[in-house]
Amino acid sequence: MSGAEVAGVAAGQRRPRATEVEQHGIDTIPDAERTSRPLDLFRIQFGGANTFATVILGTFPVLLGLDLVQAVAATVVGVVVGALILMPMGLFGPRTGTNTAVSSGAHFGVRGRVLGSFLSLLTAISFYSISVWVSGDALVGASTRLFGTGDSDLLRGVIYAVLGALVIVVVIYGYQLMLLVNKVVVVANTVLMLLGLVAYATLFDPSYDPGPQAYALGGFWPTFVLSALIVMGNPVSFGAFLGDWSRYLPADTRPSRLMGATFLGQLATLVPFLFGVGTATIVAGEADYVFALIQASPLWYAVLLMVVAFLGGMSTGVTSLYGTGLDFSSVFPRLNRVQASLSIGVLAFAFILVGRLVFDLLASVNAFIGAIVICTTPWMVIMTIGYFVRRGSYSPEDVQVFNQGRIGGRYWFSGGVNWRGMVAWIPAAVVGLLFANYPPLIEGPFRNAAGGVDISLPMSLGVAAVVYLSLLVAVPEPRYVFGPAGPRLVPARESEVPPVTDDPRASVHRAGRRRPLPAAEEPVGR
Repeated sequence: MSGAEVAGVAAGQRRPRATEVEQHGIDTIPDAERTSRPLDLFRIQFGGANTFATVILGTFPVLLGLDLVQAVAATVVGVVVGALILMPMGLFGPRTGTNTAVSSGAHFGVRGRVLGSFLSLLTAISFYSISVWVSGDALVGASTRLFGTGDSDLLRGVIYAVLGALVIVVVIYGYQLMLLVNKVVVVANTVLMLLGLVAYATLFDPSYDPGPQAYALGGFWPTFVLSALIVMGNPVSFGAFLGDWSRYLPADTRPSRLMGATFLGQLATLVPFLFGVGTATIVAGEADYVFALIQASPLWYAVLLMVVAFLGGMSTGVTSLYGTGLDFSSVFPRLNRVQASLSIGVLAFAFILVGRLVFDLLASVNAFIGAIVICTTPWMVIMTIGYFVRRGSYSPEDVQVFNQGRIGGRYWFSGGVNWRGMVAWIPAAVVGLLFANYPPLIEGPFRNAAGGVDISLPMSLGVAAVVYLSLLVAVPEPRYVFGPAGPRLVPARESEVPPVTDDPRASVHRAGRRRPLPAAEEPVGR
């Protein structure tokens, strides 16, 4: 079937209602059910980040001691650089018809792709927790301001539980309801945040400058770079999830449209980021940003902030938890998508209570953002290089081999692991940690190697790119992984595709997901 015919079939299909529970797990989405468009990819990204969780990240440059102009500059740099790194990650879903972690099996091996599952879990727990924490705190602050309820750990715990439960409900219904929620948040929270220009017009000081003595790391450049890296953690956090949503786009969607939707979706997050920068200057010095902001707000806007908090908590939590529940249903096949989502949700909620009520929120957020940037970025670089050298050619059937309790296929490599990708990622992540400076929890021994400026990202990216490309040249991959057009700029070795056979040791749950073995197929791509 040609690309035009596929698009025609998809257009003629009824898009499932938002109230229908999604039936697909990580299996390949059939062509006829790929009814989404690049605009939907934009909406999910912007909606998932147009929230108080992103606002909190936007406050960090000010909290770390930058003045207003410096904080805005650090924010813009972090968003743009992060968006550029993220852009290619939306390309995999339409080609493979499955989520990003499973797609990564093409480069890390169908078993080695569990690395991507771990990274998605780290990101999901981090941003689900941040979204519920911050949105819950905003609702507590507004409730105290409007109804005199007061503040207590019990009240916070109850609100966290209600928000967390509502997020899980949306996740259980799946992609279409998640898309609807984010469509609402794209418009509603943007309007509400822009109204902040009116609400804080008399309080905002455009000349805000706490002075050089306020720099958290003792100097401008170390503090500026740390601020940009924290902001960059937001777009990077989408790397493990873009395929969860882009798999519903037709396979022949132009790469330029996919990357454009991703870049614009992240660029739009400057709305909540700059809201955070601006409002942080208003309540600078206060221990609890969210609570202090609500107390400083005009009464009419304090009410609207409750809406922002509720909608934002829903959208960020849903976009974070959906993909991880989806993926872990394949790592632990005893669980279906709904059961896996519930399990991850309970784990994340426990982390919320411990992290928010026992530990320091600022330190916890800083550490998790650092871990996401350091560990996920080199993984994304390896995936991007792999996409380039393979000309975007992938076999949707062969990336599913491990999930169906089988062995063999194009991406089996050595026992299901492609050590080229793994050997490149491990030292890149280790080097990143050695040079990282996300105080107080992540402080690598070489963090002062560049005068206190955090160079963990360029070091990690450089190691991943150099090692991976060196291995592709020194130990070429088999020609069959590259598709009919062959490799780009790297050599290949001749070899036969290992036949796909049922694994007799596979669990009954994996075996139950098997489909009849197809005839030999050509990979999707050029």
